[in-house]
Amino acid sequence: MKRPVAIIGSARTPFSKIGTSYIEYSALDLMVGAITALADKFPIKQERLGEVAVGTVFQHPSVWNFAREVVIRAKLNPETPGLTISRACATSLDAAFVVAQKIASGHIEVGIAGGAESMSGVPMYLPPRLAKQFIKYRQSRGWGDRFKALSGISFGDVRVQGPAPEEPSSGLLMGDHCEKMAQEWKIGRKEQDELAFLSHQNGVKAWDRGFYDGIVAPFGGLKKDSILRADTTLERLAKLKPAFERSEKGTLTAGNSSPLTDGASCVLLGSEEWAKKHGLPVLAYLTDVETAAIDITKEGLLMAPAYAVPRLLKRNDRRLQSFDYYEIHEAFSAQVLCTLKAWETPEFFTDRLHMEGPLGSIDREKLNVAGGSVALGHPFGATGTRVLGTMAKLLAEKGSGKGLVSICTGGGMGTTALVDR
Repeated sequence: MKRPVAIIGSARTPFSKIGTSYIEYSALDLMVGAITALADKFPIKQERLGEVAVGTVFQHPSVWNFAREVVIRAKLNPETPGLTISRACATSLDAAFVVAQKIASGHIEVGIAGGAESMSGVPMYLPPRLAKQFIKYRQSRGWGDRFKALSGISFGDVRVQGPAPEEPSSGLLMGDHCEKMAQEWKIGRKEQDELAFLSHQNGVKAWDRGFYDGIVAPFGGLKKDSILRADTTLERLAKLKPAFERSEKGTLTAGNSSPLTDGASCVLLGSEEWAKKHGLPVLAYLTDVETAAIDITKEGLLMAPAYAVPRLLKRNDRRLQSFDYYEIHEAFSAQVLCTLKAWETPEFFTDRLHMEGPLGSIDREKLNVAGGSVALGHPFGATGTRVLGTMAKLLAEKGSGKGLVSICTGGGMGTTALVDR
């Protein structure tokens, strides 16, 4: 990037399991809540910001201009433009990259990136045949035509549909894909449960020491992430049945997979000059971003970060072991472990990446030290800036250092980033 991009602050709602605390709130409500919390901490309410780039994966058709509505409802300066963006689970990290590029190029001085998801309120829609008949009804000019349109509807047509949980290109659930990955990379159930247990333990410790104070703002009566479990044990995790494989051979469970979650998060990005002008300390800097996509007929659906990170490191002349912290999104424990194993495997680099390798292993003590998606939750659109804000605060606490961020997404993509202080 041509000039440094400062991560000045972050905010998010507590994360909540689908169908619980936030059942009455939309993704728009959640996003407004997170940005309002950010605006309460920083002098951005009246200032015309360069961009607010936010998104959600399951966008409601009635809020087609999602980002602009967020700006208006959060009562930011109405001259601030809004950009809606979506890249599955990396949505808000990609939104941060969009804002960062504009800052780095000198087009803007400050902006907000973020994302939200209301899995409790995913939009429902009519089947094509039923929708077609209703359109005919609305276009009818007389009762005869209206009756004709209604008479074309059969009892079987009268139903509503929600977004399909399967990957459109394969017809398989993401968990089904990850089961295949676990089999290919020989990742066992015990390893997955251990990573999930550590995710909860790290999350609990982070909350207990006040790490999330100043980041997580109360919303909807909730003050803390409600999915996090201080009482979980390896023994309890081991008793859970496979969630995706119908036979007992499955290794992915509800305990070692991220749950369907409601929530929102955002970060404030700016130039060093803007931060200095407003007397604001810089937490860290967003240094570089790399996005990869893979052919899911030849590679595991969630393996794109295994491709993106080596390219990112090569471009910046860095080693995998040079980082103080690693924030790797835990869509599933197995996905994280498959990625780590790929980085350790010479054949993966020669046969698939066509690069020199391997990268080697990481220090697991530096991985997701404030909890991961399995424990905290995973609102699809919000995870990117949740992770980015976490990394920035970790580096700010340390006073210096380097961080690696990695997020896999549906559709065989992944976005990764370097964060420095």
